Amino acid sequence: METSMSVASSIARKIAVLGSGISGAVCASTIAKSGISVTVFDSARGSGGRMSQRRETTDDGKELLFDHGAPSFSMSKCSEAFPLVCEWESRGLIAEWKEKFGSFDYITKKFTDIEQEGSNKRYVGVPGMNSICRALCHQLGVESKFGVGVGRVDWLEEENAWRLTSSDGQNLGHFAGVVASDKNIVSSRLTSVTGRPPPLDLNLAPDLRNKVQDISVSPCFAVMLAFPEPLSWIPFKGFAIRNSEVLSWVHCDSSKPGRSTASERWVLHSTVEYAETIIAKTGLKKPSDAILMKVAEELLEELQNMGLNVPQPLFKKAHRWGSAFPLTSVAAEEKCLWDKKRRLAICGDFCVSPDVEGAIISGMAAASKVTEMFSCL
Repeated sequence: METSMSVASSIARKIAVLGSGISGAVCASTIAKSGISVTVFDSARGSGGRMSQRRETTDDGKELLFDHGAPSFSMSKCSEAFPLVCEWESRGLIAEWKEKFGSFDYITKKFTDIEQEGSNKRYVGVPGMNSICRALCHQLGVESKFGVGVGRVDWLEEENAWRLTSSDGQNLGHFAGVVASDKNIVSSRLTSVTGRPPPLDLNLAPDLRNKVQDISVSPCFAVMLAFPEPLSWIPFKGFAIRNSEVLSWVHCDSSKPGRSTASERWVLHSTVEYAETIIAKTGLKKPSDAILMKVAEELLEELQNMGLNVPQPLFKKAHRWGSAFPLTSVAAEEKCLWDKKRRLAICGDFCVSPDVEGAIISGMAAASKVTEMFSCL
């Protein structure tokens, strides 16, 4: 039988991180700082996950950039992730979004609950929300492979290692350990959408399987709008919507630091109920252009019915986040899930809390498990 030392040597202290959202990016970066080789795999064209940035083009060829997922994030000074956020700020990866925020009541058509000064800062990536993940996934010791879907993650008992295979059958290599930061790697939800089983079969780790086999999530539609002139009469650059069945959040994306002001860009988020109603009619598969256009028109109409004199935009487009917010925390105390025997970690906001802070903390916890494991070899 091979010793742990010989196994680690034969696969050159290699770790695979599946998913390049903020949890996976933080995990990969932290592991690499310990001198362990990390490869990040993501089927998307770039890093970020729900902190990604969307690049669009108007009919006349002008480029538009939108943070169409998480608009910003906050961090308590007592959070274990706060020192990391301070480091990102010192590196210029993030900046405080210093604008006015509040709420809007759809029934009374009035703004309420102005966000008080002294509350937790709102941070944004600079020049886009994906800037943090992009920097972390390209730091020394991290190799990132985008546009590579992982189709199978197999545990090889005799080799005491993991083998990864791409969605098109290509061998992606052997690894001493695996970190799954994308819940679709292990969630049965993937089967309901694609008809295929998830890449990682957790029957080999029953304790982990029982916790993640049915992670409840809520969906959301985002609508990206661009206007030729600033909507300067709207008193807030970001506000929650109360008593609307359609809209839950609105923000001016071009008001963030480091953004182009060539056009006024706003992002609308639907309510969970609205998104669930659409999905109930259309299913979980990728929505058609016609459905997305209908969603864009309905969210814009709801915004225009708020009495804010919102004109017709020069650009509008919708995007569906099918599993935007996890409804459960599967590892609130441990911060991540860990199978020591097979060196398998699962991390993400669904482990701690459904926000950026929770995702960061979970990624840090998974990295700690991996580095601790290697320190004992």
